[in-house]
Amino acid sequence: MEGVAEPRPAVDARAGSEGTRIDLDGVCRYFQVGDTVVKALDDVNLHVDESAFVVALGASGSGKTTLLNLIGSLDAPTAGTVRLAGVELTTASRAERTRARRSTVSFIFQSFNLFPGLTALENVQFGADVAGRDAPETVARQVLESVGLGDRARHFAHQLSGGEQQRVAIARALATGNPILLADEPTGELDFHTGVQILELLRAQAEAGKTVIVVTHNREISRVADRVIELSSGRIVADHRPVGGPAAIADLHW
Repeated sequence: MEGVAEPRPAVDARAGSEGTRIDLDGVCRYFQVGDTVVKALDDVNLHVDESAFVVALGASGSGKTTLLNLIGSLDAPTAGTVRLAGVELTTASRAERTRARRSTVSFIFQSFNLFPGLTALENVQFGADVAGRDAPETVARQVLESVGLGDRARHFAHQLSGGEQQRVAIARALATGNPILLADEPTGELDFHTGVQILELLRAQAEAGKTVIVVTHNREISRVADRVIELSSGRIVADHRPVGGPAAIADLHW
């Protein structure tokens, strides 16, 4: 993979069957828009009990980002129950959800969300600091090396390409050591070649024992998943493995 070091497991990955367990039962998330009730999610049941590369697939407005936000405890359901790594979040306070999120999940966003005034190293170290990791600068340097950006540590976001910025965002997520990675359209703003590099990095983390959930509208990406969750109008309409098993990332085309 040109320009990227061979993907390696994140430093001190705290993965395990309980640490990566996700349980949603009868989950609904409704929004009031004027006189209309919008059903972003409607009676969703989802259980992920082992490390895996999972793709949540659906068109815009299908509910996939809302699903990600509920799994990551950024939002609370209107009805139903959400448990993350065995912790009941449905009735938890905002502070309790924050604690659970900080120790369990890390987010990777389409828009990168890097701090423009910080270097690549400082952005990654922020993730380690928030998670309370020991020797956060050392962790940050090791994780930057693992995504092939050790020589870009002192560069600011505006000095990096889009693919490099996304790799910094992934490194920041990995620096937390959390066992679940939630990625919202992580290749959406990238060209095909760079998008493939990002998928290889995420795939490597699933193989190292993390649970990686990627939200996308790109059906081609779902071919490389261990499991595909398809959403439409706020409901899960299919839950399956790719036919013939996960495809090689090198075989993707879009």
